[in-house]
This record gives sequence, structure tokens and C-alpha cells, in this order.
Amino acid sequence: MIEYNHKGMTVASLHDERTGSFQYVVVDDTTKAAAIIDPVLDFDPRAGATATDNADLILEYVRAKGLTVEWVLDTHPHADHFSAAPYLAEKTGGKTAIGAKVVEVQKLWQDIYCLPDLPVDGSQWDHLFADGEQFRIGSLDAHVMLSPGHTLASITYVVGDAAFVHDTLMVPDSGTSRADFPGGDAHALWRSIRAILDLSPETATYVGHDYGKDDREVIGRSTVAEQRRDNIHVHDGIDEAEFVATREKRDASLPLPDLMLAALQVNIRGGRLPDAEVCGTAFLKVPLNRFGPLK
Repeated sequence: MIEYNHKGMTVASLHDERTGSFQYVVVDDTTKAAAIIDPVLDFDPRAGATATDNADLILEYVRAKGLTVEWVLDTHPHADHFSAAPYLAEKTGGKTAIGAKVVEVQKLWQDIYCLPDLPVDGSQWDHLFADGEQFRIGSLDAHVMLSPGHTLASITYVVGDAAFVHDTLMVPDSGTSRADFPGGDAHALWRSIRAILDLSPETATYVGHDYGKDDREVIGRSTVAEQRRDNIHVHDGIDEAEFVATREKRDASLPLPDLMLAALQVNIRGGRLPDAEVCGTAFLKVPLNRFGPLK
């Protein structure tokens, strides 16, 4: 864990090298209340095996610091890793939550995976956050910004002087995340990013991924001021048309994420694996010839 100090708050960052994902623990220094954001459930696609290595490291941190976990939060249904939210909620007693627009993502992928019995009302989470909704982590004030574009349901959690933006922004030299998944939209992504960049310049932006571009050290954090100055896709001076053209050209060249078709059927269930079938084994589904052509 790497810890970052804010006024009255500590943000602990854990990087999963396998998926390039960042996971965060937000701690109220006064009350020792905490929220876990975007935790990873380990998955080996070759073996079809899951594990809780990342989540257990988070639990070790929580126990070592004497924290009370109030929330286990996801920013959206992830396409690049399984969510460990149910596991961590069970272990800590924290409430699971995600943005209310997740129901639209559930309906979209229910059709893609042919899951007629899947509840598409968001009932897999304890709470669905509305755009602008305020909540607390101990004594810390927090609020939710709807940030669609990467997905229909993406949200940003703003806690004090920190914004957890996940796939809406990346670190400045990597730009932004793709907007070509079902329900994605580059114009919506632009509007979401501009709303984030209207936050105070000193606001820290904690991202969801970093793959160590050009072999530099992996980082997960910058500031709004640095994003506005240096982000290769959305720095000040770039307009919406230029951004959308760059984003759509880039997206057209990208293959699907390695774990997308495995991960989304888990994450629209709130991070729960499919039920076991009569043989006692659970199975993931792959929709054949639904996505293409090959790249």
C-alpha cells in the first residue's frame, strides 16, 4: 500500500499488476472510518480460477490500521477485472454501492449474455447513488458525480480534495479511457471530463489504471491542474471535436480487453460469480460472434 495524506484524510493505494488496476482505501483520520473503492477479485483466465489475494491485502491494511469499513464502492461495472465488493462487504460489514445508472448497463448486457433471469434493478448492491448525491465516510463529506462516456453508469466519487475518477481519466501521459464499449460515447466522455476538470485545481485525481507507459514508474494520481496542463487528450486548448476525433480513431484500433467478456457477466451481478449448475460447477458464458471483426 502507498499512502497519500490529505487534510483529515488518508488515501491508501494498491496496484494490481496483472490488470493494471488501482484499488483505494479512503480513511477518515478522525474516526478511522473507511471506504474501499474498486477492489479487485483475482482471476486467472487460463485456469478459470478466482482468488482473493488483492482483497486480502486490503483486509490486512484495514485490520492493521484498526479501520471500520462503512462502504465498499465501485465506480462502474468493470470490463478489465472482477469486483471483489461482495467478498469485502462480507468480511467487513461495509455497504456495497454503485451508480444508479447501473440498471441500464444490466439491461444492455442481460441481452448480450442472454440472461433472462438476471434481476436488472440494481438489487445486487446495498445502495445506488444518484447524480449529485451526498454521503459521508465517518466525518468526511463526499458526493457523487455522474461521469458517463466510458460506460453508461460511470461515476466519480469526490471526497474532500480527492476525486476517484477511475476510467474517465487516466494519468496525463496516457490521456483517457476508451468510449467504444456498448453504451459508451465519446461526446459524453468529453462532458464528464470537463466537469471533473472544473473541480478545484489542487484536487487529486485518483485513476483506475496505469500500465507504466514507456517503462516509467506506475503512478495512479495527479491533480486537476496537472490534468488540465498535461493530459494528452484533454489538456486546455483541446476542444470537443478534436477530442472525439482522437478518441474514436484510437478506439477503432483497439481489441477488446482480455477479461471483458468474463468480467462483465460477473460485475453486472455486483461481483458475484454465476450460480453453480447441476454438476456443482459454475460457468462463464462467451457470446460468440457478437463482437468483431478480429483486430
